[in-house]
Amino acid sequence: ASYKGAGRGGWRRRAGGACGAERAAVARTHRVVSSGGPSSVPSPVPPSTMATARGPARLGAAVVCALLALSLRPEPVRGQSEPKIHSTEEVILRPSNTEINLYCNLTLTSSPCNGSYWIKDGEEITGTRNLAANSTEYKILKPKTDNSGEYQCVFTFESSPPVNATIDVKARPEITGHKKSENKNEGQDALIYCKSVGYPYPIWSWYKKVKDEFVELNNDTGRYLISNKDNYTELIIKNLHIENDPGVYMCNASNFLGHNYVTTLLRVRSHLAPLWPFLGVVAEIIILVVIIVVYEKRKRPDEVPDDDEPVSGPMKTNSTNNHKDKNLRQRNTN
Repeated sequence: ASYKGAGRGGWRRRAGGACGAERAAVARTHRVVSSGGPSSVPSPVPPSTMATARGPARLGAAVVCALLALSLRPEPVRGQSEPKIHSTEEVILRPSNTEINLYCNLTLTSSPCNGSYWIKDGEEITGTRNLAANSTEYKILKPKTDNSGEYQCVFTFESSPPVNATIDVKARPEITGHKKSENKNEGQDALIYCKSVGYPYPIWSWYKKVKDEFVELNNDTGRYLISNKDNYTELIIKNLHIENDPGVYMCNASNFLGHNYVTTLLRVRSHLAPLWPFLGVVAEIIILVVIIVVYEKRKRPDEVPDDDEPVSGPMKTNSTNNHKDKNLRQRNTN
């Protein structure tokens, strides 16, 4: 009855006193057991019997007192107000969007704010640092699909850890990189990839065109290896077959806002394909030599007269010299 008005401190003091008495009794019991001599025990009960009978009772009482002391320990005082951020809700990009404003307002803070900045997909956006402000804003002018992602506004404080709020900017996937065609030799491995932008990250799937229909690829033969990671996927076809593997392949990216796809043409050449350029050059050289030989055989040789053969017909003389000789003779006669 005397404990009712004692208050929390009185409960703690009385519990501590009771536990102190129990601890002292347990200590005396341990001293008796450790002495081992009959002269230190005032009763005829053997020491081993006393340790068995009284020891557990004393220890149990000490444990109860310790638990009572822990329950009466005062709890730490929590802060009166935790920082809270009021921010933009998730945004979905549409073709009609001309500008998007993302904002965050810091409320219910007990520590002064010394700055803020913005993060996109885990990386800080340059030029967004703002000093000593409880609100921040980030504008996206002429937003495109690659502007989608996970944005965070972060507020920092002098005497407490930073706080942040997440804003999701979502968009339909758009494939931005892929191979339009791939040329490989028989027996080699072919790698086809696709890369996209958009958020959330898409679910990827691969298809092959068979008889004017696209059929989803499965790995029954063990030659198709598909690897997907966020906005990137790749298809590896091992040990290409010239009869089965050539054709049109399609990668498809989809999320809850829509889907997008592109195609890649795979060509598979035979083992002799590397020799074709060399064989072509050799064939051209052979054809050129044949043309030259045939032309030389069909060409008529020039007729050149021999010195021993008589010359038929008058010999050609220089008419000018003959006229000069005649003039000289006439002058001498005169």
